[in-house]
Amino acid sequence: MYRLLSAVTVRAAAPGGLASSCGRRGVHQRAGLPPLGHGWVGGLGLGLGLALGVKLAGGLRGAAPAQSPAAPDPEASPLAEPPQAQSLAQWSPQTPAPPHSRGFARAIESSRDLLHRIKDEVGAPGIVVGVSVDGKEVWSEGLGYADVENRVPCKPETVMRIASISKSLTMVALAKLWEAGKLDLDIPVQHYVPEFPEKEYEGEKVSVTTRLLISHLSGIRHYEKDIKKVKEEKAYKALKMMKETVAFEQEKEGKSNEKNDFTKFKTEQENEAKSRNSKPGKKKNDFEQGELYLREKFENSIESLRLFKNDPLFFKPGSQFLYSTFGYTLLAAIVERASGYKYLDYMQKIFQDLDMLTTVQEENEPVIYNRARFYVYNKKKRLVNTPYVDNSYKWAGGGFLSTVGDLLKFGNAMLYGYQVGLFKNSNENLLPGYLKPETMVMMWTPVPNTEMSWDKEGKYAMAWGVVEKKQTYGSCRKQRHYASHTGGAVGASSVLLVLPEELDTETINNKVPPRGIIVSIICNMQSVGLNSTALKIALEFDKDRSD
Repeated sequence: MYRLLSAVTVRAAAPGGLASSCGRRGVHQRAGLPPLGHGWVGGLGLGLGLALGVKLAGGLRGAAPAQSPAAPDPEASPLAEPPQAQSLAQWSPQTPAPPHSRGFARAIESSRDLLHRIKDEVGAPGIVVGVSVDGKEVWSEGLGYADVENRVPCKPETVMRIASISKSLTMVALAKLWEAGKLDLDIPVQHYVPEFPEKEYEGEKVSVTTRLLISHLSGIRHYEKDIKKVKEEKAYKALKMMKETVAFEQEKEGKSNEKNDFTKFKTEQENEAKSRNSKPGKKKNDFEQGELYLREKFENSIESLRLFKNDPLFFKPGSQFLYSTFGYTLLAAIVERASGYKYLDYMQKIFQDLDMLTTVQEENEPVIYNRARFYVYNKKKRLVNTPYVDNSYKWAGGGFLSTVGDLLKFGNAMLYGYQVGLFKNSNENLLPGYLKPETMVMMWTPVPNTEMSWDKEGKYAMAWGVVEKKQTYGSCRKQRHYASHTGGAVGASSVLLVLPEELDTETINNKVPPRGIIVSIICNMQSVGLNSTALKIALEFDKDRSD
């Protein structure tokens, strides 16, 4: 540093150095001012030297070794990646934490760790989560990649397929029409859609109604076209469930005398024989069904009916539960006829009302910002892009794109409508819900003869799966009441879960709806079960709120 300052000073004092080159001295003399002495030149040189010295010192400090960043999280991506690729995910920009999240640091850390584990177990490229507490978003974050090829990290704004959560969105359209008196849930669907033929089951004329379609009790098929396989599978499941129920009841009663033991042994032998005889053959899963990969563009819901309208019913309407996305294609046609609008136009009006501005039908042509790519593992266990599909035949049952933020808004709107009736007496200034309280109660009431495939404790209601509050033994497991819907599409999995706060007339003072936890998770990998993960996350946040 001393040598540098000396050199600059000498250069400034020398003829033709910095002082003369800048022309400042000549200007000074031409202005008629006294000539500048050598002291001025030395001062200028010293000043410039000090300035350069400070700059050089700053540069040297910047060149000093910085603190090394934390080691990359091995669960940041389940794929085998070089360290450079992992560091991109680590340093990807994150949305600042909302101010409401400060009291949930423990729940966020615990839930993030859980999501990393799930992501690592299934090998998902990316996953996005959002959580709201009492109507306020407290956490949203993306893990991994929305686009593996271009190393685009997931973020809260990432848009993905929400698959069968689309059914819950369609239910809002049906409910609004029912509330307005434009739709009767219990008359034959031919009243609205005469293009759908009247049906018979085993030679008997039967009626398919809107209510039966909503709860998957219509008998209309899903992607599996083989009636025999479906019936065998249903019979096998029913027998298995009966055996489990009998075993549980016997254990609960605690009967262990010799006579009961003999009867139990005989029953087990008979049931085992029945099971062997009735066990179904190997049935294709949904992702092996050709119709899931349709590429044909359908202009409207009526046109989509030709895929299944002439197929026979698999069961008598109302008798058995058979999950059917095609049933919701028929519901979309009913929405069109009852509302007088195209299905998508009517849904976009609903999305505007709910402030779900990033929720749209999936189409290939439009530019949709932040849209993720979708992935699957091939037979060699390599990650590949999913094939192109056109979901226009099933927009109502599984064809929308959305973000976790929009799904949280939707969940809160449903929870508000469900709870606002309880608060009306204590707070008359509350705005009405998007749906009436009695409508929401109807939608979240379990329907007999239904199943909830993602939680065997629950039943299907009206476009939602519902688990009711239950506790069998004191100081033991307490089952919370919640509503949810999962989704599975080509290259995507999703869940939206609503955990209402347990309220009574004594605890609602100084509170306003919605009261509860909403969790939404979307993932760009198919066949990822997310409901139990969402429930665990909801309970973590509920615990922090209680504390």
